[in-house]
Amino acid sequence: MGRLGGWLGRYAESLISLAVAFVVAILSLVDVLDVDAVNSSILLVLALLAAAVLRDRAHGETVERALAASRRHLDEVLTPLTPQVARLNGVGHTLELARVALDETLKIRVISGTEVTDALAEARADTREWMFKGGTGTYMRAVTLPSCVEAARRGRRELKMSVEIIDPTDRLVCERYARFRRDMSPGPDGTGQEWTFRRTRNEAYAMILAAAWYEQRFNLLDIDVRLSPVMTTFRWDLSSHCLIITQDDPGAASTLIRRGGRQYDSWRIELRKSLDQARRVPMELADQAPLSEEPRIGEARALLDCLAVPLPAGLPDAEVEDIIDRAIRARNPYA
Repeated sequence: MGRLGGWLGRYAESLISLAVAFVVAILSLVDVLDVDAVNSSILLVLALLAAAVLRDRAHGETVERALAASRRHLDEVLTPLTPQVARLNGVGHTLELARVALDETLKIRVISGTEVTDALAEARADTREWMFKGGTGTYMRAVTLPSCVEAARRGRRELKMSVEIIDPTDRLVCERYARFRRDMSPGPDGTGQEWTFRRTRNEAYAMILAAAWYEQRFNLLDIDVRLSPVMTTFRWDLSSHCLIITQDDPGAASTLIRRGGRQYDSWRIELRKSLDQARRVPMELADQAPLSEEPRIGEARALLDCLAVPLPAGLPDAEVEDIIDRAIRARNPYA
C-alpha cells in the first residue's frame, strides 16, 4: 500500500487530468455539458498537465544538482588517489619484471666437475636433436655422437645433429687453436697427447669422417657439418631440453640453461646463425663413398674428396690411419 500511495502521489496531476478529460468527454457525448463548459474543462486539463511538467522539470534539476555534487565529491576523493594508483601500477610492472627475471634465473645454473658430466648424460638420454659448436669435436666423437645414436636407435626415433668445428683445410685456424690449447693447459690432456698443428688438423678431419660413418650406419640420423675459419674458446652443446656451455679447461665453471626461457631461445638462434655462416660439408654425398666397418685408407681419402674437404696432397698413409683411428675409436679427453 505504501508503494501504491507513493506512485499515486508522483502521478496525481496526470491522473486527475486523465479523469477530468474522460468525464468531460462522456458528458459532452450525452449533451449534458455545453461548449463553454467543455472549453473550461480543457483549460483545466492543460493547467494540470503544465503543473505536472513543471514539477518533473524541477525534480530533474534537483537530481542533476545532486549528481553534480556527487561527482565533485567523488573527484575530491579520487584525485589524491591518482598518484597512488599510478605508483601501484608501477609496482605491479616491477613485480612482473622481477617474476620474469626470477623464472629466467631458475633456468640457469652454474655447474662444475661431475655435474657437467651428469648434465651432458641427462641431455643425451632422450634428445631428438643436438647442436654443437666448438673446436675439433673430440668429446663429440668420443661420447656425444655414439651415445645419442645408440639412444635414438633404442628408441627407434629420428636424430638431427648439427656440428660446427674449425676447418681442417685452414692451416692458420688449426695452428691458432693448437697454440691456444697449449697455452691453456701445457702438456698432454686426457688422451695422453699434446695439442699440435698435426693433432688439431687430424681431429677435425676425424669429426667429418665420424659423422659420415655413423650416418651411413643409422638411416634415421641426419647430421649437418659446418667448418669455420674462426676458433672459439667455448663449447656449446644444445639438446632438445637444455644448453650446456663449457670450456676446454675441465676445471672451469660451466653453465646449464634449461629450455623454456629466453636465454635458451636466444642461444639457439645464435648457434643457428653461426652455422649458417660456416662452410657447409655436403653430407648428402657421403653415400657415394661408402665406408667399411673398419674404414680403409683409400675409402677415407675418397670420402673426404667427395665431401670437398680433401686431405693435403702427399699426406702419408700413416696420417690417414691416425685420422681413421680418431674417428672410429675416439678417446674421451676428460676421462
